[in-house]
Amino acid sequence: MEEGTSKSPSHCEVTYADGASGDQDPFQWDTREDCEVRQILDRVADKWSLLVIALLDRRKLRFSELRREIDGISQRMLTVTLRQLERDGVVKRTVHPVVPPRVDYELTPLGGTLHTTIRSLVLWTELHQNEIAAARQAYDAKEAAEAEATPV
Repeated sequence: MEEGTSKSPSHCEVTYADGASGDQDPFQWDTREDCEVRQILDRVADKWSLLVIALLDRRKLRFSELRREIDGISQRMLTVTLRQLERDGVVKRTVHPVVPPRVDYELTPLGGTLHTTIRSLVLWTELHQNEIAAARQAYDAKEAAEAEATPV
């Protein structure tokens, strides 16, 4: 079991963006010891999980197909990522009783709802990538100018 992961689900009051829940502080989810929201966000928002979820939205894939499609992922990291997503109910693993064994991975209905959210994030990124690139360029130019103006 991953360090810091509770063995049983715990209750965590939902905090809405408009503050509609009983919580007064919308950032409480980050600090409450009995709330697993941060752990879940850490898991589903990491780069490997996002790529696996995106690829499995299209169809069922075998481990080797996923590994081929995800540039730079190690066999161990893909194994760990798939296990974590399966444990969280996002990915379903099916072992077919054939020789050699064949294992397929697919999104669960819960994983499908997560992919919808990820698609929105990707769309936002695509729509604003030029603005972000311009902001980065302006920031880097400002930092370079300040570094030149600072005496050594």
